Amino acid sequence: MTHIFNELPTYDQLMQPVLDALQILGGSGRNDEIYAQVLSICQIPENILALSHGKNGSQSEIEYRLAWARTYLKKSDIIENSARGVWSLTLKGREIKTIEVDKIVSHYKEDSKKNPSMLTEDIEISNDEENWKNQLHSTLLTLSPDAFERLAQRLLRESGFIQVQVTGKSGDGGIDGKGIVQINGFLNFHVMFQCKRYKGSVGSSQVRDFRGAMSGRSDKGLIITTGTFTRDAYFEASRDGVPPIDLIDGEMLIDKLKELSLGVVTRLVEKVEINEEWFENL
Repeated sequence: MTHIFNELPTYDQLMQPVLDALQILGGSGRNDEIYAQVLSICQIPENILALSHGKNGSQSEIEYRLAWARTYLKKSDIIENSARGVWSLTLKGREIKTIEVDKIVSHYKEDSKKNPSMLTEDIEISNDEENWKNQLHSTLLTLSPDAFERLAQRLLRESGFIQVQVTGKSGDGGIDGKGIVQINGFLNFHVMFQCKRYKGSVGSSQVRDFRGAMSGRSDKGLIITTGTFTRDAYFEASRDGVPPIDLIDGEMLIDKLKELSLGVVTRLVEKVEINEEWFENL
């Protein structure tokens, strides 16, 4: 099941790893879970994973291509996604072991010829999404360190954390704040978080340093960045025998801000279409 790449795989080369990842995850998973599994399956060099898509760097190139791989698999009725951003295998997807990539791509192109607007709509949706995400990412990078920490505080509060405090103490090992996660109203977990306004990638050494600073002081750790995390950073964050650390990259941060309507307003636009067939039947 392991795929070894010496350079950045194309979107069609990522279709099989996405299918394999969802099968490993039990048939469903969020974007970050799929991404982590694909990194485990595909032996891609760190310098390739660090490549960002576009100028702003809110999304890595591998994440961008993974998004298109998921789109093609969805169009082929192999996977589907819910309103909560969870991807899952369809009945057809659960029965497939090997992706027929050429067949999927050619079928998609044939459908595009019959319905030229289909490909255009996909591209427009992708471009619109990329535009607002790039704009939001640029805005986040202009925030002062204090403002970004307050944004993280608000984000955690809106996500259900209580007693969220921004410490911002210099020399505190990079710990920017702390809070408590309540489960079912009576089970509490103390969490320390760190904020990083990065354009590039956060590496494993930074995850280790943060864990050292929070050791013995909290149950879990959380690193929030506007950039990305390297593969080794993900491995270090989930290493056995040490306090777990959750990683929120720029893509996840932007999606969460949209979901919680924090600085992001979603408007529904009315689209009017002419039914020419209706007129022909008069």
